[in-house]
Amino acid sequence: MTKSTDVKTKYRYRILLMLVFATTINYFDRSIIGVMAPILEDVFGWTNTDYATIVIAFKVAYGIGMLTMGGIIDRLGTKKGYMLAIGIWSLFGMGHALVVQEITLFNMTITSVGLFAVARFGLGFGEAGHFPAANKTVAEYFPKKERAFATGLYNAATSIGAIAAPFVVGAIVDKHTGEGWKIPFLITGALSSIWVVLWLKVYKKPADNPNISKEELAYINSDEVVTESTEKISWGKVLPKRQTWAFAVAKISDAVWFFYLFWGAKYMASTFGIDIKSMGLPFLIIYALADGGSIMGGWISGYFMNKGWSVNKARKRTMLACALIILPVSYVAFADSLYVAVVLIGIGAAGHQAWMANIFTIVSDIFPKKAVASVTGIGGMVGVAAAALADVALGTVLDSAGNTGYFWAFLIGGAMYLVLLGIVQLLVPKMTPLDENLNLIKE
Repeated sequence: MTKSTDVKTKYRYRILLMLVFATTINYFDRSIIGVMAPILEDVFGWTNTDYATIVIAFKVAYGIGMLTMGGIIDRLGTKKGYMLAIGIWSLFGMGHALVVQEITLFNMTITSVGLFAVARFGLGFGEAGHFPAANKTVAEYFPKKERAFATGLYNAATSIGAIAAPFVVGAIVDKHTGEGWKIPFLITGALSSIWVVLWLKVYKKPADNPNISKEELAYINSDEVVTESTEKISWGKVLPKRQTWAFAVAKISDAVWFFYLFWGAKYMASTFGIDIKSMGLPFLIIYALADGGSIMGGWISGYFMNKGWSVNKARKRTMLACALIILPVSYVAFADSLYVAVVLIGIGAAGHQAWMANIFTIVSDIFPKKAVASVTGIGGMVGVAAAALADVALGTVLDSAGNTGYFWAFLIGGAMYLVLLGIVQLLVPKMTPLDENLNLIKE
């Protein structure tokens, strides 16, 4: 039961703070290997193709996890599902520290590439639960006009984790020998334990949360058209919907974000000769710009909605602006200065995060809350599949033709958003909400 008080609470922002914390841990964990890639290649003797194999293992598991974890979270509920996801990714994240040059198991030799691939696979499967759970939590705790802004804020924490990674690695890991490389992988275990304890204490569904006033609960539910039943919706039911595939198409842009995350340090090291001790400032610039984009992109569509624009118009006009802002990243490959390249990548990252703040919100704009995690998972699977295919191509080209691969990566990464938005518009000309049976709600 809620409090019988006339004082309007703001408990939803406490929940949002937990999403920020979880996203920070998530991205710190997944960013570490990208930052350490140049030194780990020396320690273990990897080629670009070897590194691509390790990164692909994460993405294959992430795609599988997106399908399965989204459905699991919709069935278990946000509280238990989120805890399961963070528990899995924390265990495998710390498992990276156990990797050695090679081991013999059942008369079979497994190299460091295989061992890292196993660790990355488990990490990817667990981390796949984060965004479906976070997106579902936002749908539960925020009305539509605040969802893009709330999503933008927690999504901005991806940059906090990505910024922290090079500074932590640079402070701990020896740039010449790689000594200390295991420690950053262990740090997230302690952070995750703290998060789980806090989540157990903080989270309840809004209607069951005694810390939420009647006024705040009414505000959270202010744009509900109908009261949903408790019947679960499987991803198999949402899969045929063109609205699901509109979101999935928009998520193909994940390939660009994963490229920045996992290949950015390698690009700067091979092109401009910087080492892990010098990665901090470039990453700070890139992801600080990304943070600004995430927050601004989430705020601006809500601003237009408050001015009377429809959800459809506000979201799509904002996404068009994002796609145009990203275009200059195509010229990164022509940059002859590190910081020109860094600023251009940062602009692309800012546009991408603003884009993501809006496409994540599209799911809860259209689908009932009980289907949000499943739809998010399906779209995430498509995005990570695109990213894995990009890794295969990039690793192969880099090993055979040198840095030419980066030219094509940046060119495609800058231009693809306009194409994706055009396809989204064809699939969903109007973002009409679906009822709990996934039928269009008559306007």
